[in-house]
Amino acid sequence: MIPALDLTRQYQAIAPEVDAAIARVLAAGVFINGPNVAAFEDEIARYVGTRYAVGLNSGTDALHLALRALDVGPGDEVVTTPFSFAATSEVIGIVGATPVFADIDPATFNLDPAAVEAAIGPRTRAIIPVHLYGRPAPMDAIKALARRHHLAVVEDCAQSIGASIDGRRTGSLGTVGAFSFYPSKNLGAYGDGGMIVTDDRDLAERIRRLRAHGAGVKYHHDELGLNSRLDEMQAAILRVKLRHLEAWIEQRGAIAARYTDALASLRRLVLTEVPPATRHVYHQFTIRVLLDRDRLSQSLRERDIQTAIYYPVPLHLQPVHAALGYRPGAFEHAECAANEVLSLPIFPELRDDEVDTVVAGIRETLGANLAPAP
Repeated sequence: MIPALDLTRQYQAIAPEVDAAIARVLAAGVFINGPNVAAFEDEIARYVGTRYAVGLNSGTDALHLALRALDVGPGDEVVTTPFSFAATSEVIGIVGATPVFADIDPATFNLDPAAVEAAIGPRTRAIIPVHLYGRPAPMDAIKALARRHHLAVVEDCAQSIGASIDGRRTGSLGTVGAFSFYPSKNLGAYGDGGMIVTDDRDLAERIRRLRAHGAGVKYHHDELGLNSRLDEMQAAILRVKLRHLEAWIEQRGAIAARYTDALASLRRLVLTEVPPATRHVYHQFTIRVLLDRDRLSQSLRERDIQTAIYYPVPLHLQPVHAALGYRPGAFEHAECAANEVLSLPIFPELRDDEVDTVVAGIRETLGANLAPAP
C-alpha cells in the first residue's frame, strides 16, 4: 500500500527527539501554560515574521477567536471561499455573522479577487482567504481590497505554514493569521493544536484572554471566553518538529517536482503552476482530472495507492448553509473543482519508487494521451 500520508515514518525518523521532549514534560509535571508553550509561541512568531503568536487548542479556534477579537458578530458579513474545509465558514456562523462566498480562480483553487470585490457589501467586516493546499492566496490584491473597504483580513493558514510571497510568509500578510497543527498538517501535533499570529498587540492580548475563559488575571473574567489552550505536551512535540520543518518542506517540493515532470504531458490532467516569487509548501499535490476523476481514483485504489478528494462538496452546497439560499451553479469554478480535484500521496518520507508507482498507475489508467492539453 502506498498511503496518502504515513505519520509513522516521520515518527520513526525523529523518535529519540520526540520521546526525550515528552519525557521532559512528564518529569517537570507542568501540562498547561508551561515553558514549552511560551517558547513555541516565540519560535512560531519568529518563523512566520510577526510580533505575536498565541497558542490555541485547534485551527478552528484560531479562526473563531480571531473573528471574536475583531468584534465580528451578528449583522456582519465575512467574505470567503466556498472551496475549503468546513471550519473556514463554520467559524463565521459561530460568532453570529453571515458567510458570503466568492468564487475561486480555477488556475489556483484560491479566492479570485474580482469575485471577492463583487461580494463585498455594506455589512462586510472581514475577508478570510484560504491558502489552499499550501499555495498562498493572492494577498496583494486581497489586501488592496481590504484597505479600500476598511476590512480585516484573517488568513486561513491551516495548510500553508512556511509558504510565502516575495519572501513574506503566510500568516504575516493579513491582519491576523490562523494556523492548524492537526496531525496531518505539514507541522502536525500528536493531537489537536492551533495558533494565531499577528502584529497587533491588542488583538493578541484579547485572544490570550479569550482562550482562558475571558480572564486576563486568574479568576477575574472580563468577558465570555472558552477553554482553548495549546497544551504543554503538544507544544513540546511541535517544537521538535519545527526544527525539521524546512527540510520537510524542501522534500515535499522535490516530490512535487517529480510528479510535475512525469505528469505534465498527460492531456487529461491539469497541474497547478506556481509563480517564481511564490513558495508553495505542498500540503497536498492536487491535480485536476478532466474526464472521470472517480475512475482514476478507483483504478489507483485497485493498485493499492491511496488518494483523497479535498473537497467533494463546496461549502455553499453543504446542508449547514442551506438557509443562505445558494443553489448549484452559484460558483461555477468551485463546483467544477469539486468534481475534478484529486490529491496524490505526498509526505516527506515518500520514496522515489513510490512516486514512480503512482505515476505509472496514472499513465496506465489514462492511456497514452501524451500530447499537451490544447
